[in-house]
Amino acid sequence: MTEKDKPRVFSIQTRNNFLLDISILMAGLASVLSGIYFLFLPVGGYQGGRNPAFGVRIFFERHTWSDLHAWTSVIILALVALHVPIHWSWITRMTRSGLKRLFGKSKLNKFSQFNLFVNVLLGLSGLVCGLSGLYFLFEPALVPVGADGWIFTQLAWDMIHTWSGVVATAVAILHFVIHWRWVTKVLSKYWGAFQTRAFRNGKGRLPDPVRVPLEKVS
Repeated sequence: MTEKDKPRVFSIQTRNNFLLDISILMAGLASVLSGIYFLFLPVGGYQGGRNPAFGVRIFFERHTWSDLHAWTSVIILALVALHVPIHWSWITRMTRSGLKRLFGKSKLNKFSQFNLFVNVLLGLSGLVCGLSGLYFLFEPALVPVGADGWIFTQLAWDMIHTWSGVVATAVAILHFVIHWRWVTKVLSKYWGAFQTRAFRNGKGRLPDPVRVPLEKVS
């Protein structure tokens, strides 16, 4: 049986969605963990002795945490930019249903309404967090020398980025919990397929123990 003839565990669309979601999850974990580092250690440098956390190192140097946070966040933005068009039909369909719900014409059940609310909140908070993050990434080019921020002050941008990130993280966890059954279903199917392929026709079976003949007693 060729690879083309083998039955698929899931459709190509489900497989691609799963791989994309797993990639977003991995990058998101790295971004969130590095963000928590800056949430508790917001100020770097000696600050004339006013920084009690100066010299504190948690696994990596501060600049390494900064690079990790910046580039994993860029990866998330790129993956989400791919995620949106893939789910565009669902987004437009649910948006229409949500607008109809405002006028009492939608037949969305309570769970679908809650799921729609979670997705909208996740999208908005993620968008604000991403845009404010891009501001910090391009800050040297946007902010004139000696100026305190662009459009908003530096402190305002920092607060916007921090709390939109906190909201996005909390809602993302809720989003993950809502879809937990789908995640476990896909994982169990792939794990079952892996076991089937590994142990098919005896492949992957532990080898029989080697029988060492006893020496004859003379």
